[in-house]
Amino acid sequence: MISQVVKRDGEIVPFQSEKINHAIARALLASGRKKEEADQLTAEVVAELEKRFTEEIPTVEQIQDTIERVLMRAGLFDVAKKFILYREKRRGVRIAKAAIVGVKDELKLSVNALRVLERRYLLKDENGLIRETPAEMFRRVAHDIAQAEANYGSDPAHYEERFYRLLSSLDFLPNSPTLMNAGTPLQQLAACFVLPVEDSMAGIFETLKNTALIHQTGGGTGFSFSRLRPKDDVVHSTGGIASGPVSFMKVFDVATEVIKQGGRRRGANMGILRVDHPDIFEFVTAKRREGVLSNFNLSVAVTDEFMEAVKRDDRFPLINPRTKQKSLEVSARELFHIIATSAWEGGDPGLVFIDRINEANPIPELGEIEATNPCGEQPLLPYEACNLGSINLSHFYQDGGIDFDRLRETVTLAIRFLDDVIDRSRFPLDRITRMVRGNRKIGLGVMGFADLLLKLKIPYDSEEALKVAEEVISFISGVAHDASRKLAQERGPFPNFDRSIFKKRGEPPLRNATLLTIAPTGTISIIAGCSQGIEPIYALVYTRTAFGDTELLEINPIFAERLRQLGLYSDRLISRVARAGGIRDLTDLPEELRRVFVSALEIGPEFHLKIQAAFQAHVDNAVSKTINLPPSATIAEVERIFMLAYELKLKGITIYRQGSRPGQILKTGDELCPECF
Repeated sequence: MISQVVKRDGEIVPFQSEKINHAIARALLASGRKKEEADQLTAEVVAELEKRFTEEIPTVEQIQDTIERVLMRAGLFDVAKKFILYREKRRGVRIAKAAIVGVKDELKLSVNALRVLERRYLLKDENGLIRETPAEMFRRVAHDIAQAEANYGSDPAHYEERFYRLLSSLDFLPNSPTLMNAGTPLQQLAACFVLPVEDSMAGIFETLKNTALIHQTGGGTGFSFSRLRPKDDVVHSTGGIASGPVSFMKVFDVATEVIKQGGRRRGANMGILRVDHPDIFEFVTAKRREGVLSNFNLSVAVTDEFMEAVKRDDRFPLINPRTKQKSLEVSARELFHIIATSAWEGGDPGLVFIDRINEANPIPELGEIEATNPCGEQPLLPYEACNLGSINLSHFYQDGGIDFDRLRETVTLAIRFLDDVIDRSRFPLDRITRMVRGNRKIGLGVMGFADLLLKLKIPYDSEEALKVAEEVISFISGVAHDASRKLAQERGPFPNFDRSIFKKRGEPPLRNATLLTIAPTGTISIIAGCSQGIEPIYALVYTRTAFGDTELLEINPIFAERLRQLGLYSDRLISRVARAGGIRDLTDLPEELRRVFVSALEIGPEFHLKIQAAFQAHVDNAVSKTINLPPSATIAEVERIFMLAYELKLKGITIYRQGSRPGQILKTGDELCPECF
């Protein structure tokens, strides 16, 4: 009996005939045959191996050679060809991985994941050479975060193992600064910061200095420039006139351009201006010129009063923040149209529904929320920071449903991990440290939602998808609050709990002032090999521009596997899908396939918004979601989307019309790079 096998790196591991069966079944399906034939063929392979290897241990390559012989001896030449092609493809992947990182990949991550890790996350020596593997990175992070457990009388070694399994399984990943900086001299682990911008030269440049310190450590910053006096307003100290918020935003933009975060990524900013600021017209049109404010996302802080004025087609007052007096009145509907036009032209600005955000402010005694982090999902008070993490929902599919028992365990452990991150974080300003540890805000979110729907064979744009969204996020919210309450019993509530809305409502103490955030999960979803956040799959085949200069080809693996199961997979079909951007119009493909595998641009904006609303109803922070629109979308459609987002009680909304901005990160159809095929 064969009990062991020699891997390619020389490691000896237990022999598993199931792996042979899986490989043969895969080749059978790719050849249009039934996978049930795999059982007999596997038995023949095992019998030949046992006859041949009586005294030595077979290698992986020898086992694969035997599979080829058995297939050809059975006259299954087409199946053997598929197996050989797959084997050659895997060999190419191994070569590509070795070329990228030059280290052992124990976790069998994708080539694209390794590219991301090599460029941004894995530690390097003074010569720029990588000095840790992906598994060692996860071990570094798990070890460091687990040290916080000693503060509460728990065993760090026990939780190090639990945290390591949580991360290395890719069931959950924290935000990028935690992966980059945990266990290093930098030790700044939060992704999201908000800083105030005061109406004075000293205040403005103090914030600029603090921004530089945050960007150096890997954090992103959000600002409201609404306190600044408008352009051409009086400056009493000099007798001159003010240059206005947009001029100072340009200073922040230039500073961001020259500061590289931790040597690994450029800074990101969110610039917000209230809709009633006199410079609102200059603000919303600022990015229409290419290259202006390129390191900023822009959002207008719209009030309920403004949105209702748009509905009524009323006049709307603009207020000078210095005098608190009305500066002028404008047509609310005309201003709304200009905002929508700028968004239609290039994606900026989005809308932040600032009244809705402050209705959910857990500690209003500490002040009003003015701004969010760069992607809009994390509203924060001035000088607050927040660390995020996301659960990979695609890993919780089981037997046609969702494994809620394992999801409960994962959410509970993830909440503990994120709470420990607060204790392990080292912030660049004492004032930030005090705010963070006073409120202990965390943001647990999800990624892989679209992949979960694909595995469930549920179209993203369906009532079934809305039910899954509601079921999953309400479950996660309930478990997260239970976990935070239990931590409050063990460790004490967040220090500002007595000043919070929870105390006033008579609710049980929580360890954390906020718990849930749906982030965009850009690079961590590449590492995890899943779809981003709660977004639909952008396309079934597309290229992603990473780090500004690297094209990553993405083929949805669930789609590819389904094609193989149906015996339809071919390079020609993949090329057709890439050019089309989706398959709903490829009428020669099965109806069920075309119905389930829907891409972002094939989904109507109303369903994008409904999915976002389903999550937002149970998320105490906010939801990052982009409403992708085809090039043919009109300004009027953008206006309708913005108004529907308000009526659905979202906290923010962002749209992007395909092809409206140079340097687009995700590309499909005619925009695909030809070298990627």
